[in-house]
Amino acid sequence: MKKRIIAIFMLIMCLFGSMAIYATAPSNEVDLTTDSTIKLVKIKEKELKTLQDYQAAYGNDTYGLAAYILNGIRIYSIPFGLVGIAISGIYRYIIGIRKLDVRDKGFGTMIGIITVMVICQVLPLVFAIVVKGWRG
Repeated sequence: MKKRIIAIFMLIMCLFGSMAIYATAPSNEVDLTTDSTIKLVKIKEKELKTLQDYQAAYGNDTYGLAAYILNGIRIYSIPFGLVGIAISGIYRYIIGIRKLDVRDKGFGTMIGIITVMVICQVLPLVFAIVVKGWRG
């Protein structure tokens, strides 16, 4: 039964995930390499400018790099944490109805993910308070 559901789900995903691609005349070609290269260079320059702003704000290259990395961790921890909470919720409330050991595993995983997510959100603030406040 499980295999049939997975097969039907995959078939539906293949049907809805496909799209038609039409050929165009050579005169309408767009050079994607230059467009993508320009975009990558702009992203790189923007991130280097952000890093330099952090280094100037903290007055040290090492502290600025650490603050930049902690800010990235803070931003990306939210979506990863929400996905982890959703998966552990499935283990706890859907699969755990029939299997008690899986329910406990889901609960433990959920607590761990929430703890790591809170730490990732608070750590940049603590770092800024310690480095800027106590260091001078």
